[in-house]
Amino acid sequence: MNPHRRLLLGYTLLSPLILAGCGRDSPVSMPGYVAAPARPIPPAIRFGVHLGHHPRKLHQAYSPMMAYLSRHIPEVRFELEGSLSFSHYEGKLRQRQLDFALPNPYQAVTALDWGYRIIAQAGDSADFRGIFVVRRDSGIHAPADLKGRSVSYPAPTALAAGMMPILWLARQGLDVNRDIRNRYVGSQESAILNVYLGEAAAGATWPPPWRAFQKAHPKEAAQLRIAWETPPLINNAVIARDDLPAGLVARVADTLVHLHETEAGRRVLAAMETARIQPAGNATYQVVRRFIDDYEALVGPRP
Repeated sequence: MNPHRRLLLGYTLLSPLILAGCGRDSPVSMPGYVAAPARPIPPAIRFGVHLGHHPRKLHQAYSPMMAYLSRHIPEVRFELEGSLSFSHYEGKLRQRQLDFALPNPYQAVTALDWGYRIIAQAGDSADFRGIFVVRRDSGIHAPADLKGRSVSYPAPTALAAGMMPILWLARQGLDVNRDIRNRYVGSQESAILNVYLGEAAAGATWPPPWRAFQKAHPKEAAQLRIAWETPPLINNAVIARDDLPAGLVARVADTLVHLHETEAGRRVLAAMETARIQPAGNATYQVVRRFIDDYEALVGPRP
């Protein structure tokens, strides 16, 4: 048989079967689509951190803590909140805009009057001390050498890098309101850079920012030295707004004080350059109130 006729005959025999399968009595089934219920987004918890680091470094240092808290307390999500300046940060506390915060001890004690309570202490208190940085070629050897010259600080309410160094200078016999020019330059790094650039004879900071500056700017840091250090006080606090659910506050405190017990938690602490977070309460920080009394007696009204 002609091969073309054979092909045509095969098509003729199959056509009724194909058409029967495509008739109106046998509708073609189509895939169905069902809208999946949207996964609810957990409510945001605003966690504000003090300006112990330059603002651009806050994300690197504290975002791991926010992620860790969000994983362990999944019904909420923790968001890191930065600030433009010390006053901007303190304004958020005063207006109760932050749910949790990690302020310096002076800010923490002040925030008690704004409706916050202390739930933990972050870091080793031995590390919470003021240091004075000077240029190696400055010829400055004693506090009296600063008379008539400028000293740079991050902000008036910077405790370890501002209030503690000023009180220390007053105890060394300087009239800190007349003998020196106090310059508030906005950040820890700026206080150090002002010394390097010759804008200030000495700059006040504290160990974590000084260590960070040495890593980030080794050539500039090599031209500076630590001239003096203040005695330590007490390290930064973790605070919670007093209208938050007690259960949430307890879980946050418990999660933070156990960070050092796991490898993941130790990585979080390492990013913060903090050895561990310890339990604490309002009474733990009474030492700061005694410091304020000394400051007002020797320096003048607190900022």
